[in-house]
Amino acid sequence: MRKKVYHLVKQIVVVIYYMMCRLCPVKQNRIVFDSSLGKSYSGNPKHIYEYLMANGYDMNWDCIWFYENEKYNIPGMSRQVQYGRFRYLYYMATAKVWVFDTRQPEFLVRRKGTYYIQTWHGTPLKKLALDMEDVFMVGENDIDSYKEHFTKNVHTWDYLISQNPFSTETFRRAFDFHKEMLEIGYPRNDILFRENTPEGIRSYRRKLGLPEDKKIILYAPTWRDDEFSEDDKYEFRPQISFEKLQQELGDEYIMIVKYHYLIMDAIDWSPYEGFIYHFDQSRDIAELFLVSDILVTDYSSVMFDYSIMNRPMFFFAYDFYKYKNELRGFYFSYSKEMPGPISTTTEELIDDIRNYDPEVYAERYEKFKKKYNTIDDGNASSRVLDLIQNLIPKKRVDVYFE
Repeated sequence: MRKKVYHLVKQIVVVIYYMMCRLCPVKQNRIVFDSSLGKSYSGNPKHIYEYLMANGYDMNWDCIWFYENEKYNIPGMSRQVQYGRFRYLYYMATAKVWVFDTRQPEFLVRRKGTYYIQTWHGTPLKKLALDMEDVFMVGENDIDSYKEHFTKNVHTWDYLISQNPFSTETFRRAFDFHKEMLEIGYPRNDILFRENTPEGIRSYRRKLGLPEDKKIILYAPTWRDDEFSEDDKYEFRPQISFEKLQQELGDEYIMIVKYHYLIMDAIDWSPYEGFIYHFDQSRDIAELFLVSDILVTDYSSVMFDYSIMNRPMFFFAYDFYKYKNELRGFYFSYSKEMPGPISTTTEELIDDIRNYDPEVYAERYEKFKKKYNTIDDGNASSRVLDLIQNLIPKKRVDVYFE
């Protein structure tokens, strides 16, 4: 019965959206933004918007942000609309430009006169879309169906942002993307050039409520396709001992934990008070990059962005063989290219942090940066602005408020 109601509601939503597309004109100065399907105000869309705002374009353009549950503290003249509601459908139907970092629901077909800028959310290490051999994700149990729906969605994109030539080649093949690739670097990384100063770092530490007398470890793992609960919510099950980390490193370090936006667990961090600081999916990870001294990750694309700052990276790959051989697989040799120590137990990780010698990884680190982030230079947002200026009519258009 519940499934029947769900499908009926979905059909009604689709009809409403297509009626809006037929009856409501496109507003020539309207731009809609979304990060992680409304789960956060962060990533490439955030930094594109804030660049527009810093240059005064939010005064002339009607900028709309979608949120999932609660509104965000968004600067400037933008408005916020709840994701999935009636007004969301209206603004999707009438926007001149879409700026998103993840796939949108399949029925939201871009209408004629609207342009879709897909910023994506990272350089790929793990295999994507058409390159995947199997699928274990929530709601997906057939790899052929998954690939069909993925490519159908991709074919609505007009522009796709790439961080490097490797991503460009991979995205074209894995996404079956044939329109305009913007190989311009990631707007979300502009801040790593602009604010990576002693003053900027101190400012963000204070903003985040972090102590200034300890070094900071940022732990930012990816999600596991097959780790979800009975109600289809991804769970956080890292095989790492936070207790041991606190015991062995707590005198010198604190730890920030930032897991993937798909993970919805509400974890009790109180046993590690004063050592672990948790920030949920609403926090922009670029700010956490800036305040941290070292990164601990696994297979997450955060490694490509973090390497811009030349800070130590550690790779906690406790499930390497399962992830490589069963869940996803990799595009390149993990053991040969990672620009830092690889560990599989908490004890090994602690030892690697204590005995880290940057000279050992200097050559590999430079090769990694040369391959993956030579395009990032702090000006990616300005390049997106140049594109949007060409998409929106040149004459001044007053902001349209309903």
